[in-house]
Amino acid sequence: MDIIGTSLKRVDAFDKVTGKAKYTDDLVSGHALIAKVLHSTIANGWVKEFDLSEAWKVKGVVDIVTCFDVPDIQFPTAGHPWSTDPKHQDIADRKLLNARVRCYADDIAAVIAEDEIAAEEAVRKIKVTYEEYTPILTVEDAMKEGATVIHEERPNNIVVKSQYEIGNFEEAIKEEGLIKVVGDYETPVVSHCHIESANSFAYMESDKIVVVSSTQIPHIVRRVCSQALGVGFGKIRIIKPYIGGGFGNKQDALTEPLNAFLTTRVGGRPVKLAYTREETFASTRTRHAMQFHIESYIRKDGSFAARTIKAYSNQGGYASHAHALVANAVNGFRMMYPVGAIKSEAYTVYTNLPTAGAMRAYGIPQIGFALEAHVDDIAKQTGLDPIRLRKQNMMKLGYVDPITTITCHSTGLDECIERGEKYLDYTKKRLAYANQSGPIRKGVGMAIFCYKTGVYPISLETSACRMILNQDGSLQMQIGATEIGQGADTVFAMMAAQTIGVTVDKVHVVSKQDTDVTPYDTGAYASRQTYVSGMAVKKTAESFRKKILDFAGFMLKKDPWDLDIKDNNIVHVNKSEKLLSVADVAIESCYSLTNSTHIAAEESHHCTDNTYSFGVCFTEVEVDIPMCQVKILDIINVHDSGRIINMQTARGQVHGGMSMGLGYGLYEYLKFDPKTGRMLNDNLLDYKLMTAIDTPELHADFVETDDPTGPYGNKSLGEPPTIPVAPAIRNAVLNATGVAINAAPLHPQRMFEAFTEAGLIK
Repeated sequence: MDIIGTSLKRVDAFDKVTGKAKYTDDLVSGHALIAKVLHSTIANGWVKEFDLSEAWKVKGVVDIVTCFDVPDIQFPTAGHPWSTDPKHQDIADRKLLNARVRCYADDIAAVIAEDEIAAEEAVRKIKVTYEEYTPILTVEDAMKEGATVIHEERPNNIVVKSQYEIGNFEEAIKEEGLIKVVGDYETPVVSHCHIESANSFAYMESDKIVVVSSTQIPHIVRRVCSQALGVGFGKIRIIKPYIGGGFGNKQDALTEPLNAFLTTRVGGRPVKLAYTREETFASTRTRHAMQFHIESYIRKDGSFAARTIKAYSNQGGYASHAHALVANAVNGFRMMYPVGAIKSEAYTVYTNLPTAGAMRAYGIPQIGFALEAHVDDIAKQTGLDPIRLRKQNMMKLGYVDPITTITCHSTGLDECIERGEKYLDYTKKRLAYANQSGPIRKGVGMAIFCYKTGVYPISLETSACRMILNQDGSLQMQIGATEIGQGADTVFAMMAAQTIGVTVDKVHVVSKQDTDVTPYDTGAYASRQTYVSGMAVKKTAESFRKKILDFAGFMLKKDPWDLDIKDNNIVHVNKSEKLLSVADVAIESCYSLTNSTHIAAEESHHCTDNTYSFGVCFTEVEVDIPMCQVKILDIINVHDSGRIINMQTARGQVHGGMSMGLGYGLYEYLKFDPKTGRMLNDNLLDYKLMTAIDTPELHADFVETDDPTGPYGNKSLGEPPTIPVAPAIRNAVLNATGVAINAAPLHPQRMFEAFTEAGLIK
């Protein structure tokens, strides 16, 4: 029975399309109190005092909490696995409410009221006296001598600086005949724009704080709440129902720690804390803006002799995931083209922008734009073919990274490139479009990527799964890995069914995670779930299957090793004749008067491996130079993600990631008032997302390899589709116009300036 690789309907499809699925806000009790946060109206300074007198007069106000009332505990919010090694712990640099204001819309006070109207009115009536400093919005200003210190623990505003060198860079560049190519590249601050805003509700049962939340990381949020409130882990319970998207924003503790505290202020009554769309934009997390300076030294045959990168990441007001993002970016710089001497220097810098955190592909869209733009710049300056240049220098099978030790166990990147090139007829069109004139021009571009699968060995990778046999022969499966819209529950059901020998309809996945009940898992991030959590599912399914066969052997008086499970039935090995059904085993095992055995299995998987997935984007564009607009004529992503578990959901992942990449390349960026630090486009009207009208037909293809480290030959797919799209578009515009635009997105104003400077617009 081969279930893996087929296209099966999602197990949660019916409930979601009919509206039966219950999200956090659907579960709030009718008598819940409403909390609203007062956000700062300055970006840099101190709260000196509050005048709460008018706020307390609002009918329905139950409590008002200010930054002077919360525990004096600094805690981290990033959704990383915890470590007993302090060097691997996240930076604890914020409190539940902050007196030291470090970004516009910082959390400084909260109101709890009987209803939303009262809570909002009371927030508006709170008067705040500030000591205000000049906002610091750029990395350059933050690193200037004498700049206001944003966190006293970092007197130079540098969160972390790191560096590495592979080979001897200074010696390598002395080689005669090298061609030097230099480029500066920049990517913007963007928003995740998940459909469901950040929200939670909290209450107390006995002496335990329960938080129901839209989160990607329930077990990690439990730990963060424990740290923030200074209470034991066992005092906190996190429940995650269905979630309406996260893209990494909900890989952070957002509303949960404060809400956990607020319910204790009102005797454990339920308190709902739901952010508006504007608050979700300004007061949760963003994608890091990054700047890169790259120098490459190339031999005449196209091989890389040496490369160096200097990277700066704008962290915003609080550490969140901090330096991990730009560290991942400069690691990607090394891994994608691991030849020659390579030198890196990377900085993460505090500013007064909104806090940046995890976002889909974790620093690789930033370096992907810079690196793949730079490779096309090399091709243009040297006259080398961009595809040949990439193939000559890109990662090959068997590569072992000298710093992380992550190994390339499988790669289909060569074939991915060949399929994409053939689909678009790239080489022929690239030459045809090289020297155009006129206002409307066409161009083709491409970009490649590599992406890790999970976070080992940088962080802990662990997961657990539990299966329980029901009396009808079906099974309940609980797994700590969270379904956040990406189709994880469906894939896990397919994995379990394949390994056990039952049909998928017999696998009932418990989609709600509850830290008091659900086995441990760190959560949904790093494209890790089918790889890490999938191994936990496989190990549990194998143990579960063995227990079923053991009891079937007892019933049939046969050796279990001579039995198998196929299509929900017990059969002889290599035969299809039914001996018993799994339902027969389930009934007898539960109710036997002589040998009652409740069949269940639970296994953990501590992952100690990693592997790379690969892919490519090819696109053809039309550039209207006078109007400064780019139209996507055709686009395809081709991916090597190992063995595909569910082809239909895989295509959906790729299409979604491509859409996000199109927005990153063409439209999306957050704007800030340089005088105040206030976000200017914190809503879905002014923040320019791709719409259905803007989106071209998206094409996806797969080169299936069989990765020996994946539980079913699979490796990462969730995040990679967004990586190569923006640089492919940029390179297509370069091919069409001859103008290199080295900052994303390629919006009209940026193109107007570039085309004017190049003399294309008079």
